[in-house]
Amino acid sequence: MSVLNAAQKNAVAELLRVSPLADELGRLFGAAGHELHLVGGSVRDALLGRLGDDLDFCTDARPEQTLDIVRDWADAIWETGREFGTIGIQKNGLRIEITTFRAEAYDGVTRNPVVEYGDSLLDDLERRDFTINAMAVSLPGHEFTDPYGGLDDLAAQVIRTPAAPSQSFGDDPLRMLRAARFAAKLQFTVDKPVIAAMRDMAADLDRITAERIRDEFTKLMCGADPIAGLRLLVDTGLADRFIPEISGLKLEIDEHAQHKDVYEHTLIVVQNAMRLEGDEAPDFTLRMAALMHDIGKPATKAVGRDGRVSFHHHEVVGARMTKQRMKAMKYPKDVTSEVVELVGLHLRFYGYGRGEWTDSAVRRYVTDAGPLLARLHKLTRSDVTTRNRRKAANLAADYDALEERISRLAEEEDLARVRPDLDGNAIMELLGVAPGPVVGQAWRHLKELRLDRGPLTRDEAEAELFKWARDNGHLSS
Repeated sequence: MSVLNAAQKNAVAELLRVSPLADELGRLFGAAGHELHLVGGSVRDALLGRLGDDLDFCTDARPEQTLDIVRDWADAIWETGREFGTIGIQKNGLRIEITTFRAEAYDGVTRNPVVEYGDSLLDDLERRDFTINAMAVSLPGHEFTDPYGGLDDLAAQVIRTPAAPSQSFGDDPLRMLRAARFAAKLQFTVDKPVIAAMRDMAADLDRITAERIRDEFTKLMCGADPIAGLRLLVDTGLADRFIPEISGLKLEIDEHAQHKDVYEHTLIVVQNAMRLEGDEAPDFTLRMAALMHDIGKPATKAVGRDGRVSFHHHEVVGARMTKQRMKAMKYPKDVTSEVVELVGLHLRFYGYGRGEWTDSAVRRYVTDAGPLLARLHKLTRSDVTTRNRRKAANLAADYDALEERISRLAEEEDLARVRPDLDGNAIMELLGVAPGPVVGQAWRHLKELRLDRGPLTRDEAEAELFKWARDNGHLSS
């Protein structure tokens, strides 16, 4: 055994030693005549020094026996995973899942296993997705079990499967997407035979539900290095099974005739957006908007007589395509709406540096972005990937000027809450009308004036309201 492995074993033992709750639970199972092991991702994360508040255990106890053991000990219990052998509990702020040893068989059509309980820890570890997730630590004895070299793979930062990759992915094709997700999360290299199997078996991903694919893809996008995961998805053909628009960017040369194609540009934009997150948690909405912002280019590509390539209105087409794709992936409507809005707005800034923007245009920019303004700032800045330093500096200066102008107008006019100078009650009172379409039409007219001209006095607003009402037949004189 290597010194590194011994050190890692000691690290896990020490972690468990200072975590009396895990040992306490192990003693409860031992007293009932059963084994208990910390397992899978919990062991992996412990070895990496990043163990969180979610702990996974496995045991030879059946679910009903686990319930008997933890009933008086747990703060809360849930049985939503009982049919798959999992009992969930909460104790002192920790979320714990305890799963009976499994020796699963798959039907080869769906990813749903036919659950068969096992009696062996080694059999249970063999059915796990990757060697780095196929390690266990017994409780309370702290004996380490690593039959597939997970420690060595963790040290080498490589992702391998315990069984042959084809067998592992044939059992559960979602594991192919998980390989890319772990590459993004852990910044590990995926073993070549694993990549080969992903490429050969990419079509098997069609067996997986959109919701499960969505969840894995979201985790990939929120990883430390989503670019590595995205490249793996594209290179193996997995992306073509659920988000083909990304692969479709590879052949589209951007309008600036730069050395990189739109695909490479897009990956850089995602990286830029991540840097602008600062110390905040990963922002999926921003990252997804960065990924999708140019997907409308293939459909809008045109070559002019001078040979220059253009992608007119690709932001409009891209927004529509983004909505369709995220709907197909079953993303929540609110998340989809935010990403779509950012994609549709990402080109609005261009032209500002030529002095064409009035105060009205600035107000509309802020109003249209609404609560997404901070993200739109980041996305727009991220979209500057030119190697021309002068051009990049000019664009950055232009956006600095725009942000300063927004701040100045915001102080004067409260841009975050642009409203008409008369509310609905005032409109009804002045026009003598009941609630209905006329009130909404008048409100929208006054808001347009507010955006164009800035704040109006009460007398000016009333005069404009009466003028609109007369022009549209809502007043007799």
